[in-house]
Amino acid sequence: MTKKTAPDILRIAVAQLNPTVGDVAGNLAKAREARADAARQGADIVLFTELFLAGYPPEDLVLKPAFLKVCEKAAQDFANDTADGGPGVIIGTPLKRKSGTHNSIIFADGGKILAERYKLDLPNYGEFDEKRVFQAGPEAQGPVNFRGVRIGIPICEDIWGDVGICETLAESGAEILLVPNGSPYYRAKMDVRHQVVIRQVIETGLPMIYANQIGGQDELIFDGASFAIGADKTLAFQMSQFEETVDVTTWKRTDAGWICSEGPMSKIPEREEADYRACMLGLRDYVNKNGFKNVVLGLSGGIDSAICAVLAVDALGEERLRAVMMPYRYTSKDSLKDAEDCARALGCRYDIVPIFEPVEGFLHALTQLFEGTKEGITEENLQSRARGTILMAISNKFGSMVVTTGNKSEMSVGYATLYGDMNGGFNPIKDLYKMQVYALSRWRNSHVPPGALGPSGEVIPKNIIDKAPSAELRENQTDQDSLPPYPVLDDILECLVENEMGVDDIVARGHDRATVTHVEHLLYIAEYKRRQAAPGVKITRKNFGRDRRYPITNRFRDRG
Repeated sequence: MTKKTAPDILRIAVAQLNPTVGDVAGNLAKAREARADAARQGADIVLFTELFLAGYPPEDLVLKPAFLKVCEKAAQDFANDTADGGPGVIIGTPLKRKSGTHNSIIFADGGKILAERYKLDLPNYGEFDEKRVFQAGPEAQGPVNFRGVRIGIPICEDIWGDVGICETLAESGAEILLVPNGSPYYRAKMDVRHQVVIRQVIETGLPMIYANQIGGQDELIFDGASFAIGADKTLAFQMSQFEETVDVTTWKRTDAGWICSEGPMSKIPEREEADYRACMLGLRDYVNKNGFKNVVLGLSGGIDSAICAVLAVDALGEERLRAVMMPYRYTSKDSLKDAEDCARALGCRYDIVPIFEPVEGFLHALTQLFEGTKEGITEENLQSRARGTILMAISNKFGSMVVTTGNKSEMSVGYATLYGDMNGGFNPIKDLYKMQVYALSRWRNSHVPPGALGPSGEVIPKNIIDKAPSAELRENQTDQDSLPPYPVLDDILECLVENEMGVDDIVARGHDRATVTHVEHLLYIAEYKRRQAAPGVKITRKNFGRDRRYPITNRFRDRG
């Protein structure tokens, strides 16, 4: 019998795809299509992303035995497919074994499962809580021999920590490391990933391929941007961000190990474009994966609702957005014109539903109860709640999901009305501070991102960007009547929320102490509102919800 020699060329396809959590049959079909595509491109192996068959993150679904059973059958069926002589596959799936339920991959070729590998380092911070549902895999999981090439397969967090998993694989004879990931987006995350991989390459001396999922899953956005770092610590290839793709890369065996001789070199978007595309992808996937045919939002003539309208048209198309202006006596002529101009620029349906009668009806019904009290915030909030009720009625009647439009600055300090402007199913700008909303609005007026369905040109009227922001709940109201200027507010909030800085440190940055302590107080007392808010796209390192879990009942205040 002639002894097979190890290959000198290995064609590795990276499947950067958008699975849906729980849609095991759909995810398997998508994997099969990707494998067929990779086969046509001459691939030897296809690397899929973390828990691809289940969708990531599956959360407590993996506690359900029926779900695990369906996932394992799909994995076995996919392994059987490889009997056709085409590419081998590495694909993620949960597996229940005697050692526990594991975040796993199967490595299949020739119609058989060559190996299973289990994630060792389970993340338990920020948006991750895998220790709730998975058990760490057993130690001593060596490389897998694939057609004469020894491949190490750490899974996502296995390369982020300092637990020596990659080093152990190298010591066990691995020649190249292939890593399936479910790494969520936040601003500047790409640089972080590159540094993590470079550190492991330095420690092991091996090239590493980093395959990352794409798509929206509730608050989380997976941006793809899969890449590889060669043993020489340089970027070997870079796949696109926010786009599904199956790219085949060519690797050659040399005296210095495996090097990438062919692969994509996509340009990664700059900050505003990346944030905008993350918001757009998050809204699109939330609406489509949850089966909504269209969306509705209140278009007030302000910056927040305007950018949400643009995001909705870019994500879904003009025919799937209904914008509703709901004027009251304090709605300015500018706002009426600005809202109409924005809707006209977008080409979406635009309706006007005055709220004078419902608000006056509420006030009349409450006259006796409110007798002898001073008119104030309660009466102002009736306007917001009337608008929220109208939007929910439209949602109920026509099956449209309500897009809610509050930014992170407002949500931080409670500048939002429960059961009013907070009504809605999803908020694409929930994790954008006010000044970031302005920055993205200016960017979108000059650019159309790839994949956007909306028009080019000025889609947010200049007057919306230039005028002082106002909720228009009373005569001549502006946001700055009760809040610090937004550049000041946003910096304080970023210090408090993202960086967990103390009051003294924030004051040392040049902020007024009374202002800082007031903002901190508002941040804490608004927690009960945020617990009832719609989910929204995660953009920053620490969003409200998955990342930041503060108690509602909380008397702590930082007094230095």
